[in-house]
Amino acid sequence: MVLIVDVGNTRVKAAVYEKDTLTELLVFNVEFFLEEIEKILKKYSKIKEMVLSSVGNLKEDTLMELRKVVNIHVITRDLKFPFLNKYATPQTLGIDRMVIAAGAVLQFPQKNRLIIDAGTCVTYDFVDSNDVYHGGAISPGLRLRYEAMHAYTAKLPLLTLQEVEVLIGDTTSLAMHSGVVNGLTFEIDGYIDHLKGARENFIIILTGGDANFLAKRLKNTIFANSNFLVESLSKLYQYQIGNV
Repeated sequence: MVLIVDVGNTRVKAAVYEKDTLTELLVFNVEFFLEEIEKILKKYSKIKEMVLSSVGNLKEDTLMELRKVVNIHVITRDLKFPFLNKYATPQTLGIDRMVIAAGAVLQFPQKNRLIIDAGTCVTYDFVDSNDVYHGGAISPGLRLRYEAMHAYTAKLPLLTLQEVEVLIGDTTSLAMHSGVVNGLTFEIDGYIDHLKGARENFIIILTGGDANFLAKRLKNTIFANSNFLVESLSKLYQYQIGNV
């Protein structure tokens, strides 16, 4: 058994895999990292390997404590990836973006792939059919858009995400909901249309915490999977240990 762990800025996703089968998926706050991982390792005594990807700041003594009971495979930029990285500043490319790009290459061979990760920020990453990673774009996610309007204006309220069925809001709240939800939907569809162009064998992968909310609003055909990052970590681990 293998424990796949994705550490974000505020949340952790931990997935227990038995070969290629997902046994359990857990989500918890990053401040409880050590406590929750120890619980998982105690519950699944057969876990001998832990695959770790982190954009947060895990303390080294935390990892040293875990290494007493499990072998940890940390995903870093220096390891083997299944694509040619053409990013102009590769050391600034987030490891989470590299992981989902790798997952797209391994799961969808010989295709042009656009991976959209809709979380705190929305990231767009393009890998062509020759497995060349070109880069993409970063913009504020749904929650950040609500928070920015509240924080940088005197009177706009702090709203939480909700469905909106109108384009023209006839109240301030509806206008804000329309601006956030429809605005991001139009952005994603526009980005897809512009990049897709005349390219053949093109697949769009939508993942992240807001993937399911956004998927039903987009006009483009997409492959929506909110757990694509942990699945990509599992596939990348198998690829890397096979290329050692």
